[in-house]
Amino acid sequence: MFFSRCLGQIGGQTVRQKGRTKITLTEPNSLHFQSTRELRGRNNSPAKSMNLSTRLGGKLPLFFNTRVPLRGVPKLGFVPFLQQKRRFRGGFSKKMGSNVERCEVGVESKLGLVHPATKFYADEAVIALKAGKVIAVPTDTLYGFACDACSSEAVNKIYEIKGRKHTSPLAICVGDVPDIKRFAVTDHLPYGLLDSLLPGPVTVVLGRGESSLLEKSLNPGLDSIGVRVPDSDFIRIIARDAESALALTSANLSGQPSSVSINDFENLWEHCAYVYDGGVLPAGRAGSTVVDLTKPGKYKILRPGSAKEETVAILEKYSLLEEAASR
Repeated sequence: MFFSRCLGQIGGQTVRQKGRTKITLTEPNSLHFQSTRELRGRNNSPAKSMNLSTRLGGKLPLFFNTRVPLRGVPKLGFVPFLQQKRRFRGGFSKKMGSNVERCEVGVESKLGLVHPATKFYADEAVIALKAGKVIAVPTDTLYGFACDACSSEAVNKIYEIKGRKHTSPLAICVGDVPDIKRFAVTDHLPYGLLDSLLPGPVTVVLGRGESSLLEKSLNPGLDSIGVRVPDSDFIRIIARDAESALALTSANLSGQPSSVSINDFENLWEHCAYVYDGGVLPAGRAGSTVVDLTKPGKYKILRPGSAKEETVAILEKYSLLEEAASR
């Protein structure tokens, strides 16, 4: 404020002074203004007084110019100053409004849909999965569409998104190797084999068995299931927290090249609850190596994928024999 120093008491005393101007309260609701020049040369003359009630009555303007330049205060009336401020704020609001309108076009498709594939976003992914929705996630090989494998509605959504025939089976993903036995038969496998293969870029095909927790609607007519434990933290965290298996397939239209970045399947984002960005995946587009382990002591490579040599070396280390190709 421009009055800086208290000089007296209320009731006829000078109360504040700034530069050449003093203000005196001569009576209730009365303001008395005196300049230093008036005090020096007109000590006996009545001081100019301005009664607030008079101004409120409309006889004088409520806001005035004291004619004395005040340091730091613009030389313009109080009301025009506010009007200018309002004009500025109005223009600012219009600009903000137009900016919001421009941003709203991409908010849902960009900001609200795509998130980094980090543990901080795992909770929302689990909520979406439990609600029967489809999400897109990175794995250690490709980007994939994932949903709750125990939700027939969600599984059907994946088939619809990909334009895939229901006769083409889906694999499942679990968080850890010990979880596999909840959904598939593992008793016939050599001890330690699965721990040597997984986590990694391998899909093991196993029998479902009668004790499998999977819904019958998943891959109907098949008594086997492909199981993955990707060497990818984000999808494993989701699978653990969801306490279920995830139906998993590549994030692309059926018959199209597989996706190694989220931009590869941008045309399908709108069908997902969330898209989780893990950057460009370095494994190429070969996908995981698929190996059939349904028969005791035997293995069969169904798809070479990105880790065939390493997979075969591990299988032979555990004395498994390659099953002869059917003619």
